[in-house]
Amino acid sequence: MKPPQFQYCAPGVLDEALGLLDQCGTDAKILAGGQSLIPLLNVRLVAPLYLVDINRVAALDYIDARENHLAVGAIVRQRSVEQSPVVRQRHPLLIEAITYIGHMQIRNRGTLAGSIVHADPAAELPALLCCLDGEIVARSSTGERIIKAEQFFTDYLTTTLDAREIVTEIRLPWLPPQAGWACIEFTRRAGDYALAGAIAVVVPTPAGTCQSARISYFGIAATPVRGYEIEQMLIGTTLDDAILQAAAHAAESLVQDDLSDIHATSTYRRALTAEATRRVLRTAWQRCQNRS
Repeated sequence: MKPPQFQYCAPGVLDEALGLLDQCGTDAKILAGGQSLIPLLNVRLVAPLYLVDINRVAALDYIDARENHLAVGAIVRQRSVEQSPVVRQRHPLLIEAITYIGHMQIRNRGTLAGSIVHADPAAELPALLCCLDGEIVARSSTGERIIKAEQFFTDYLTTTLDAREIVTEIRLPWLPPQAGWACIEFTRRAGDYALAGAIAVVVPTPAGTCQSARISYFGIAATPVRGYEIEQMLIGTTLDDAILQAAAHAAESLVQDDLSDIHATSTYRRALTAEATRRVLRTAWQRCQNRS
């Protein structure tokens, strides 16, 4: 199918793009990688009057290793992040999560920020942002604000971003040096969206018990889901089979009841979520032990 008619705008600087959003408001859509927006246009699920292409805004093209976090500009491709020497050296969990995204051709065009802003609950990057307590930097003509991951995703494909704002940067905190990590997902075919998936980071104490844990899920609800109750269960344990089984059982209750579709029933997703919990925590914990 062909997309509906729209006016194409390609500003060269950020202020120009923000000015266009001020004029167009909800009639405009931002184009970065286009791996989600273009299919939506072609099947006419969205019909903006203006398409604001930000790919010429060179100021948004950077990968910056800062003191407390990795900063990625809004037009940086997922493949560029995947191939970045600094990311490969300092953020292995991000690399692991990105390699699950679609296929290389998708990652060559798709942007890190675009995947997060699109807010597909079956996507890896929104869940990663939630797991790491990451941040989104959004700009409008009136200023800049920093949005915490837990406050960003509100419903299916819906965020707290205003129509006149552009996400300029994604901030992903570094992992503690002693941390273990993992990303696990279940799909029907390689490259498909996940039926269920989990991302975890665990940090051990010098005595060999769990000091802290973070776990988030994708593909199981209308938004990414953070497993706060499960995180608390793990503290002070050695993540033995009994605690992993308890965590897996608790994870089943996080799956949205009415999530059955042509790909999987809610019951099947609960089973997958339980198994993803066991596997992701076991792998993360093993990585802790290997690094100690």
